[in-house]
Amino acid sequence: MAADLINWGLLALEPPGWGGVLLGGLMNSLKIAFGGYALGLVLGTGGAFGKLYGGPVTKDLMEVYTTLVRAVPELVLILLLYYAGTDLLNRLSAAFGYGSVDISGLAAGIFVIGVVQGAYSTEVLRGAILAVPAGQIEAARAFGMSPLMVLRRVTLPAMLPHALPGLSNLWLICTKDTALLAVVGFSELTLVTRQAAGTTKAYMLFFCAAGVLYLLLTLASTLVIRLIEARARRGWVAR
Repeated sequence: MAADLINWGLLALEPPGWGGVLLGGLMNSLKIAFGGYALGLVLGTGGAFGKLYGGPVTKDLMEVYTTLVRAVPELVLILLLYYAGTDLLNRLSAAFGYGSVDISGLAAGIFVIGVVQGAYSTEVLRGAILAVPAGQIEAARAFGMSPLMVLRRVTLPAMLPHALPGLSNLWLICTKDTALLAVVGFSELTLVTRQAAGTTKAYMLFFCAAGVLYLLLTLASTLVIRLIEARARRGWVAR
C-alpha cells in the first residue's frame, strides 16, 4: 500500500519529474568535491613540507593554519570564507580601482572546501612522510640523488601506502561537506533536493533518493580507493 502512495513519476528525468535536477545537483557536488579535494591536496602537500622542512616562521604559520581550521566547525568556516572572503576580495579590488568581482559559486565552493581539506591533508601527509624509514632517504642521498629525485623516487612512493587510508577518508568527507554549501545557496545535491521536496511536498521520496545517490557515490569511491590501495601496496610489507 505504501508503494502505491509514492509518486515515482516525480523522479523522472524530464519535467514535471525532478530526476534530472537531482542529477544536475549531484554533478555540481562532484565538481566541488573534485576541485576542493585537489586544492586541499596541493595545500596539504605544501603544509606538510612546510611543517617538516620549513623555517621557524613557516612552521608557525602552518601550525596556526591547521589549528584554526580544525578547531572551528566547518559550517562556520564555510560561512566565514564564503561571505567574508568575497567581501574582502571586492574591497581589495575597489581599493586598486577596479570594480566588484563576480565570483562564481563553483569557484567559491571549491576554494572553501579546499581550504578546509588542506588543513586535514597537511596532518595526514606529514604523518605519512614521518612513517618513511629514514634509512631509505639516507641511502638515496648516499647514491647521489638530488632532493627532487629523492622526493619523486623514494619519499612519495614510500609514503603513499601510509597516506592512502587518511586521504581516502578525507575524500569521503569531502563529498559530504559539499552539502554544507546549501546554506550559501549553491545548487548542489542537498539544496536541489530540498527545493524539489518543498515544491512537491514529497519529502520522504526526495530525501531518500538523495541518500541513495550519496550512497552510490560512496560505494563507487570505495571501489576505486581499494584499487588504488592495491596498486600502491604492491611489494609493500606492512610492519
